[in-house]
Amino acid sequence: MEWFADPNAWIGLFTLTVLEIVLGIDNIVFISIISEKLPLAQQPRARRLGLAAALITRVLLLFSLSWLVKLTNPLFELLGHGYSGRDIILIIGGLFLLAKATHEIHGNLEAEDGSKSKKLASSFAGVIFQIMILDIVFSLDSVITAVGMVDEVSIMITAVIISVIVMMLSVNKIAAYIARHPSIKILALSFLLLIGVSLIGDGTGHHIPKGYIYFAMAFSVIVELLNQANTPKAEPVEMHQKFR
Repeated sequence: MEWFADPNAWIGLFTLTVLEIVLGIDNIVFISIISEKLPLAQQPRARRLGLAAALITRVLLLFSLSWLVKLTNPLFELLGHGYSGRDIILIIGGLFLLAKATHEIHGNLEAEDGSKSKKLASSFAGVIFQIMILDIVFSLDSVITAVGMVDEVSIMITAVIISVIVMMLSVNKIAAYIARHPSIKILALSFLLLIGVSLIGDGTGHHIPKGYIYFAMAFSVIVELLNQANTPKAEPVEMHQKFR
């Protein structure tokens, strides 16, 4: 922990923490939307457990850097691109996000409303399992970014812990805001589509700089906030729900 006395290390910690929080936005959006499948009383707990799982996943990956390096080694080549274990995980995660976001958009707008009883609602364990699967994908991206920025594992772990604490403090407010505004919810689902395309692009060797993705997301949110500020208040559209 000699880096405590190094000002450059503190600058690196601050920069990496901010970056980890930004990279965690997609994780928060997914957790906020998927937790809505649960009864209202269980949703905050599911979000906390989901983010705790993300923290554990990222710390474990940081402690297994030698394995993570091997994960980037090509396993086979297809159409001129060598595919590694990381690429395969990113592609599968991207396809899952595309399918999940499309399914959720359809369910909120066109599926039968109140078609299933509470007994058939998503189980708590099922929701946590889906969150953990995507945590692995998002954590890979986060950890590989951390490894590229600083050398000290303790700095990486500190940045990850701080960023997850910030996300835990904000996730319930973000989820509540998404739930109150149907337009924001559809926008958030479209962000998952955008992130899914980005993951598939990374997995196939067509990297899309994250700056473009987050600029597009931020710009869309700003436009929607202006729409809300300049539009006369009206009763929002009620989204369809399978479980009532």
